[in-house]
Amino acid sequence: QVQLVESGGGLVQAGGSLRLSCAASGRSFSTSTMGWFRRAPGREREFVAAISWSLNSKRYADSVKGRFTISRYIASNTVDLQMNNLKPEDTAVYYCATKHLTWYVGYDYDYWGQGTQVTVSS
Repeated sequence: QVQLVESGGGLVQAGGSLRLSCAASGRSFSTSTMGWFRRAPGREREFVAAISWSLNSKRYADSVKGRFTISRYIASNTVDLQMNNLKPEDTAVYYCATKHLTWYVGYDYDYWGQGTQVTVSS
């Protein structure tokens, strides 16, 4: 059974940084794409970043390019999202997700975590 557990959310001032982590378990992720999404109050869920577990290919939403970095750590089966220069509009619940494809550029992921709250104060 695939499990994704996010951690690292919290409250931070604008301009600050946070690092989110997603612990993945339940199967091998060597042929998977891992993604981060977010949902702000009153808004639809939106894509943030994705990484191929085996290829280390990455892509980002335009709104976070240059500020966020996604990384994967094979030994620990974790995927991190380093978020720098945070803005109030980054406030949202952040979700980790996985798709059983080596590199996936869509948004229909197979499994999702429960989410972690990120709040950026102005």
